[in-house]
Parts: sequence; C-alpha cells; structure tokens
Amino acid sequence: MSSEKVADAGSVEEQRENILVNNVNAKIQNPLYGIPKEKLLHQVEEFTREKGLDEHVAVFKKGALIAQNQKDFENMAELDESDKAILRREVTHRWDQPKDLYFTVILCSIAAAVQGWDQTGSNGANLSFPKEFGIDDTPGAPNASRNQWLVGVINSAPYLACAAIGCWLTDPLNNLLGRRGTIFVTGIFCTLSVIGSGLSQTWPQLFVTRLLLGIGMGAKATTTPVFAAENVPASVRGGLVMSWQLWTAFGIFLGFSANLVFFRVGAIAWRLQLGSAFLPALPLVIGVYFCPESPRWLMKKGRYHEAFKSFKRLRNSELQAARDLYYVHRQLMEEFAVIKGSNYFTRLLELFTVPRVRRATVASFVVMIAQQMCGINIIAFYSSSIFSAAGYSTKDALLASWGFGLVNFLFAFPAVWTIDTFGRRNLLLFTFPNMAWSLLAAGFCFLIPDGNSARVPLIALFIFIFAAFYSPGEGPVPFAYSAEVFPLTHREMGMSWAVATCLGWAAVLSITFPRMLDALSPTGAFGFYAGLNVVALVMIFFLLPETKQRTLEELDYVFGVPTRKHVSYQAKVFLPYWIKRWVLRQKVELTPLYNFDEVESITVFEKGAGH
Repeated sequence: MSSEKVADAGSVEEQRENILVNNVNAKIQNPLYGIPKEKLLHQVEEFTREKGLDEHVAVFKKGALIAQNQKDFENMAELDESDKAILRREVTHRWDQPKDLYFTVILCSIAAAVQGWDQTGSNGANLSFPKEFGIDDTPGAPNASRNQWLVGVINSAPYLACAAIGCWLTDPLNNLLGRRGTIFVTGIFCTLSVIGSGLSQTWPQLFVTRLLLGIGMGAKATTTPVFAAENVPASVRGGLVMSWQLWTAFGIFLGFSANLVFFRVGAIAWRLQLGSAFLPALPLVIGVYFCPESPRWLMKKGRYHEAFKSFKRLRNSELQAARDLYYVHRQLMEEFAVIKGSNYFTRLLELFTVPRVRRATVASFVVMIAQQMCGINIIAFYSSSIFSAAGYSTKDALLASWGFGLVNFLFAFPAVWTIDTFGRRNLLLFTFPNMAWSLLAAGFCFLIPDGNSARVPLIALFIFIFAAFYSPGEGPVPFAYSAEVFPLTHREMGMSWAVATCLGWAAVLSITFPRMLDALSPTGAFGFYAGLNVVALVMIFFLLPETKQRTLEELDYVFGVPTRKHVSYQAKVFLPYWIKRWVLRQKVELTPLYNFDEVESITVFEKGAGH
C-alpha cells in the first residue's frame, strides 16, 4: 500500500495495528507458507519424535507437503498414484465423507433443531398457561397490565440466561470439558429444564426452569458451530457454517407442529407443548458420546495420539488425517505465540479496544440486534397470541403459526446459494425494506372490521410474506457473518459476544411485546417493528461492510478501514451512485472503497468458511 493511501486510511497507530493483525492472522491461517522443503521435512521429523508419532513419520511428511501447497499435489514426487487419487477424489467427490463425519453433521443439525424447538414451545403454551397460574394477560382481565409484563418475563427467561450466563460460559466450559462435553452438558440442561417446565406448579417455578434452559441454549449455540467447523474438511465447511439457521428454522417448524398436535388434550396442553422440546434433546445427549472429539481441542490439550485417531475417523484416508493434523498443529503454535499472556478477560476487553477487532464487534452487534429489530421473534414467540387477537380460533391460530414455521423453513434454503454470490450485505439491503412493508401491511389488516372475510387470511398472508423475506436474509446472515469477521485470535470470544447480543435483545423483545400488543394494539405494535426495520436498514447500510468470498487478509483490510471513512463512503459515494444507476438509469461507475489488488493473500480460501 502506498504511503498516500496509508495516510488516507486512518491514523498511524491504526495502520500499525492493522498491519500487525494482518500479518499475525495470515501466519496463523497459513503457517507453512514460504518454508523451504528440506526445512519443512526436518520440522516434521522433530514433530513426530516429540509427539510419539515416529511410526507415522512418512505419512506426516507427505501430509505436510500437501498442506503447504495443496494445489500442486500432482507434481509432488513424494506422492504415489494412490495418494494422488485420494486427493483428486477429495475435489471431485467432496460429499463422499466417512460415516463418522456425517454422524457429526447430523448431530450438529439436531443441536440446531433443539434450539429452534426450545424457542417455540412457549408460543402455543401462551394461550393457556397464564390462566393456569392466575396471571391472565387477556386485555380486560383483572390486573391484565401487570400480568402481561409477567408473561413477557417468563417467556424471556431463556434469553436472559443466555445473554447473562450461557454464552459467556462457552470459553471456560470448552476449555474444561471439550466440545463434546460442553454439548453433552448443555443437552442435559435442554432436556431436564423443559421437562421441569411442563411439570411446573407455579409461575415462579416455570420462570426458574426456563432460566436453566437458557444456560444450555447459550453455550450450545456458541459451541456447536465451532465443533462442526473444527471437524469437517474445508471443502464442505462453508455449507455447514450457514446451515445452523436452516436447521434452527426446522426446529421452529417442529415446535409449531408439536403445539398443533397437543392443543386438543385439554388443560395439560401447555405442559406438553413446553415439555415436548425434550424429544430432540435426548438423541443429542446420547449421540454426542459416539461422535469424535474435536481434534483441534485434543491438540490444545497435548493429546496428539487421540487427535490423530479422531482425524482418521473424520477423513477418508490416513494421508488426509496426517495433513490436517500437522496443519492444525502449526496453526496452534502460531496462536499460542500470539495469545501468550492473554486470558479470558483481556480477550474480552480487546473486543472493544483494538481498532480492527472493535470494528468487527460493532458490525456483529449491528447484524445481530437487527435480527430482533426486524420483528421476526414477535411472530416466533407470540404468533399464536397474535392470530388469536386477529379473530382466529385456537386451532386456526396454531395452524397459522404452523404455516409461518413452514414458510420460515422452506425459504431458508435459497440462502445456501445466494449468501456467497449475492452477498451478506446485499441480501440484507434487499430484504429489510420488504420486511418493513409486509409487516406494516399485516398491521393495517387488523383495522379491517371483524366481520369482513378478508381480515383473517390477509393478516396471515402478509405475515407469511414477511417470513419469506426474512428467511434468506436476516435469518442466516447474522451467524455466518459474525463467525467470519473476527480475527482467529478472538473468534470464540467474538461469537460469545455476538450470540449474547442476539439473545439478550430477544429477551427485551419477549418481555415487552405482550404489554405492547395491548397498549398499542396489533396495528401499533406491527407498525413499531416496521419502523425498526427501517432503522436497522440504515444501520446496516452505514456500518456493515461486505465480507462475501474474502480471504483472511482481505477481511483484515476491510476492517482496517476506519468506521468514519466507511460511513462517509456510503453516504457520499455509494448512495449517489445507486440513485443515478437504479433510479435515474444513468450509466455510471462506482469508485471502490477497497483496492484488493494491493493485498497479497497467502490464505487458502475456503468458500463460505468464515475466515
């Protein structure tokens, strides 16, 4: 980068910090870059001797050479034809993976489904449990105002516990118990707490059991994507990073299905609707025992023999296992050198004090809080109450909620193809205006007189349209985006922050919406969230950089640009260009904010993997 451009990008201190982070992260991501062949092979011999893997030295030498330059394996004299056939097949048949890897993928999908089901169990229960506990929140009932706040607090309990405790336990729990152990413990919380919810005899008991549920939900939501990313090969990692929201949406659909199934059983319906969420949690608790532990975690603990066994279960050949183990080993060496002397609290503090990391913290905050501002969870948490207020019978309200869950799940699939092509930022900028008008339209439909036959179907129609725009945009983008914007040294802490932000504001929404629904009417409440969609759109436009298909070095460059420069560019360059190009239909060219030609990348790019 020229001196003029360096000066333009920000202060000298910020540039020095950006260059430092850039070099460190690149070295971690590709630690074998530029090492002469003879030196590399000598390092492998020392490694196998030190770790007691001497009998595998030959395969580790091959693996190290491949890891250093994967694209050139055809010209490596050290590899025989069978070795090359394995590596060719890795490219041509990337979904041909061992059964243990697919079992891990399925287990992580179940964990996501548990997350979704846990979120919707209370949706149908809201129609009956308040009366059971003497806190009837129906407008006009005695103490309705107070009871609406109580119902909101009870519904918000899991998200309060997630944001305050669960997410922040991720780091110490993973350090102590490993990825599998953490998922097992959180699965226990998600099993016993929902059963306890169904057995509650008072609303304080229900509140406490849902707090315990939140502890499990928070740590599970931040551990499971890491567990998946560490176990799967790069060729299929991107799809898995983005699949968390897809299978969470499927869990939401299953939760709505359970609400519909159990509503006819009488006074205990709400107990079964809450307690049924243990069904997917049980196979999660049992199944995690049969999964291989994360090799990366085992290596952090110095358990290299176990890590090699784990890699061999997760890869099709010993050669691939040796390649990936040695590559991760060298990454860990660089990471330990960088974070030496740091601890949990210093890494947390650096989320807000190191400029490059702080900009990622702000961006993840924006995209996560936008998920609550858009209003999706007023439907996910309270759709049965909303449809009931629209004049639906209990059955029809639950059926409409089930339809919402189905739309939410089906329209999540397009994100798999568009998130890496159309882009994260573009998906959000396109879908937020459409969510705003559809939510506003749904709110206005509540003004249609009760006797009009169009009232009920139109409310459902616009809510379904709203869900259809949410699912490929603000649904999958927040988790995929937050997983990739933080540097490797701060990724786990950054994800804890991001998930805590999302679920903490979900708690605020859950607490306030029952009272808002009564105080503002459905039309006012929907209009309020339609307005928040517009506010979120503005925040995203000015504060969210695009990250699609960027290598680690490029992302460091993106987040090295000061926030004020990014905001100024969007207001003074991009917005006038967009108006001229798409409104006035003029032929104009956009001056780019970044010049990636100046960024030398030594990162092995993994599509969608979230560098």
